Amino acid sequence: MTVIVAATANSHKFEEYKALLGSEDVELHSLLDYPGYTAAPETGTTFKENAAQKALDACKYCDRPTFADDSGLEVTALNNAPGIYSARYGKDDADRINRVLRELEGKSDRSARFVCVIAIAINGEVIETFEGVMEGTIIEAPRGENGFGYDPIFVPEGESRTFAEMTQEEKNQISHRARALKKALEFIEDEMSVLDDEFDL
Repeated sequence: MTVIVAATANSHKFEEYKALLGSEDVELHSLLDYPGYTAAPETGTTFKENAAQKALDACKYCDRPTFADDSGLEVTALNNAPGIYSARYGKDDADRINRVLRELEGKSDRSARFVCVIAIAINGEVIETFEGVMEGTIIEAPRGENGFGYDPIFVPEGESRTFAEMTQEEKNQISHRARALKKALEFIEDEMSVLDDEFDL
């Protein structure tokens, strides 16, 4: 069985990944399985740069095929903030949500999008990146108890419920992370025989 590391210590993200992968041929680890690992500060200026950095650092430490994502919320009226700083926009989820809602007060354009970029690293080399985007709208007050992050204030395009009002299975059908991972899995399936020869998986 192939061991692949999801380069995250976020248990919510890891559970999403396990549900999305759903493969009996892959044993998925997270950074919580490597307690000695210390993540380097994110220095990229884009989701792609940060995802690549995280995947490469974890791949070198864990000595396993690794994938990492960098994701966040881009709000049109806030010049696409919080963007790559989504996880650092406040001290916790509630504080970050309140800041976004406060900064949107009085603005008529409440369009936004979740962006996720996944990078795959094997044998100390980033081999590919994939992007998933989910367009939507920011509502005026949080709704729902599921999900995490900005899910309670984000209504995806074509829906009336927030991500936090959906089940995990429903969210996994349409989320930005699901879309990016679908592209990554298609790449892996298409290229696996080549990767086996090149990287001795």
